[in-house]
This record gives sequence, structure tokens and C-alpha cells, in this order.
Amino acid sequence: MKPVIVSEKIGKSYQQFSRKWARLGHWLSWGRYCQPLVHWVLQDISFSVNPGEAVGIIGRNGAGKSTLLKILSGTTQPNTGHFAINGSVSALLELGLGFHPDFSGRANALMACRMMGLGREQCLALLPEIGEFSELGEYMNQPVRVYSTGMQVRLAFSAATAVRPEILIIDEALSVGDAYFQHKCVRRIRRFKERGTTLLFVSHDPGAIKTLCQRAILLDQGRLVQDGSPDTILDYYNALIAKKSLDEEIQQLEDGQGAISTRSGSGNARISGVEMLTIAEKKARAFRVGETALIRCKVDIHTAIENPTIGLLIRDRLGNNVFGTNTHHLKIKSGQWKSGEQLIADFKLRLDLGPANYSLSIAVHTFDTHLEENCDWLDRCLVFQMVPHAGDHIVGVAVLSTEAVITRG
Repeated sequence: MKPVIVSEKIGKSYQQFSRKWARLGHWLSWGRYCQPLVHWVLQDISFSVNPGEAVGIIGRNGAGKSTLLKILSGTTQPNTGHFAINGSVSALLELGLGFHPDFSGRANALMACRMMGLGREQCLALLPEIGEFSELGEYMNQPVRVYSTGMQVRLAFSAATAVRPEILIIDEALSVGDAYFQHKCVRRIRRFKERGTTLLFVSHDPGAIKTLCQRAILLDQGRLVQDGSPDTILDYYNALIAKKSLDEEIQQLEDGQGAISTRSGSGNARISGVEMLTIAEKKARAFRVGETALIRCKVDIHTAIENPTIGLLIRDRLGNNVFGTNTHHLKIKSGQWKSGEQLIADFKLRLDLGPANYSLSIAVHTFDTHLEENCDWLDRCLVFQMVPHAGDHIVGVAVLSTEAVITRG
């Protein structure tokens, strides 16, 4: 079977100049002066994808995922190595890439179809179907600059998939849309896969990788480090995430939307470490639905205290409280503690949570709530991901045991 995508030792680098005018000096001196610092985004990336195969590409921010897709879709060229694409390609990369903000959605959809090599008459015939799938209504006649990011995703995906491509390349763009449209997109992608479309899919969402792909590639610091089944790659990815130092995780973090994790308390006791572990006590940041996790909290005692209460709170990505408990409510007496001692509290928790991102907050106080005497409250000290099992279709933040019986009335 001849592969439809072949990457042979692809490398991509960018030049970084130390001063504002150094680039001009470098050009004018024909490269003799003002030498740049060369930053390699990708190095020695080699893999192949067979017809009809669905491959997910995962990795942390800056791993080179989006750059690799840009190279394979032809929007940029590698500095080293070469690649081959055998088949028609439809690519959904950066949000709004190729859209003109002053043109209407209809005009931009027409241009997107023409850029895929379709004839004008064929493109015009596809416009009604693009408008119907995107559900933009009258906004199809409005300039794209008035669109929200979700509306741009609707238009981009609808245009890119108006005709079933032989190869479909998708970046993280679908994560911007609402849940309803995401499900609609996944249904169309699955139909394409059933009809033989090859899928190359970049995502930070392990659940999406497991749902859509039977193979995964892991990039880290511009290199391909693992290629195998999604389960295997996900376990290895967990190990990479866990390499981040705990100090980095529990500092005040900017989540990109203005919300900052906060810390408060008297300091009589201070949280010095928080970790999520599997039952085998391996560090993890992604768990399958229904898996049991071990939450380990380390607390340094600075002032003698009697029966300190350790509590945890899980919130969804919108900040809504999902579940909380503490040692006081669990009827656990922690005893007397002296200054200089360290308390370690382990919570064993079955994670019957729906697939999504969640945050964990930890508190040390007395009695039943932190309002009595708050020693230390560490908000959003870490984030973890819940991943569905293969074939699971769950909506919401709770997984409830369900049975159904159908009878004839």
C-alpha cells in the first residue's frame, strides 16, 4: 500500500536577530555580519500515513505541531528534508487563515473552494450547502470582520469540507466552536473516514484523539518522540506533562483569559506540594472516565495546630464547582502537629466526570470550612483532563450509572 503522506527528515528553522537593524545589516553584508541565532522548530521529522488512516498529532505548546501541518499543507516550506502528498488536500489551519475580513462570508467561501482547485460553477453550486451546514443564515452576506471566532470556525470548516477530500488536515481550530457544532463536525469527519478519507489531526484534547484516530504521533521540542496507538502515546504524554516542576504549577498562573489563580491564608500551615497520581502512583494529568486518582497534598506546618482540615475542590473549565470535600466531613481526625513537621494527605477519588478540562483547588483550615481559620487556600493549583473510553458518548460533567428498558405500550 502506497502512503498518501510521507515526511522524510523534515526540519524547519527561523532566524532571530539580537537587534532591530541586525537583519538589514545581515542582508546588506551578504551574510558576513550580524549573524542571527537559528531557532529550530522541527528537526528530523519522519513518518508516513497510509490511505484511510486517521493520525492524531499531540504535544505541548511550542512542540511544532502547527508548523508541521503548515508544511504538509503547502503554506510554508521546510529548511531540510522533503515530503510528498499523494491526493487532494483540504486543510483547516489557523482560524480565519485566507479569509478577507472585508469580504462577505459567501465571497470568502467561494474563494476557499476555488483555492481547493474547484471550478467556478462547482463552487457556486456548493455555496447553498456551505451556508446550510454552517447555519450562519443572513451572516453569509455580512463581512467576516463582524463574525465571532465561533462563526469563523463554522464558515472555515463548512467550506473546507464541502467536498470530501482524499486528505483532511485539521489544526486545533475546532476547539473554538461551541459543543453543538463540534459534534456536527465530528459526525462529518467520521463519514469522511468511512468513505476512505485520510485524516491528520492536531489537538491538545486526548479525548478527541482517542475518538477520531487509531494512531497518534507525539512531538516534543520539535522532535518526534513516539508513534503508536493513542493509549500508548497518551500514557507517554502524561509523563511529559508531569516533568513540569511542581513549583511552576502552583504559582499564580495566567490562564489566557484574565483569570489568575489566587492564594490566601494566615500561613500557619502552607501547602508545599499537590500532585495527581494513578493508582500505581505514577504522575498524570489525563485520566479516563471512571478511573480512580490519588490526590496527594503536602502541607508544611509553621505554627502548632490541632486537627487541621485538608480540603479539595474540583471546578469545571468555566469555574463552576463540581465536587468538594475535606477531612472534617470525611470524619478524619488529623491530630496534633508541631511547627516544622510536614503533613501528607492522600485522597483516593473515583473520577466519574464527563470528558473535559477541570481544575483542582486545595485548602488547609480548621473545622468544616476555610471561613473558620484559613491557613492556606491555593486556587487552581493544577489542571487535569478527563478522557472518554473508546465508543463512549457522554455529555455533561457527571457520569451516572444508567439503565434503560423499552417495552411496548
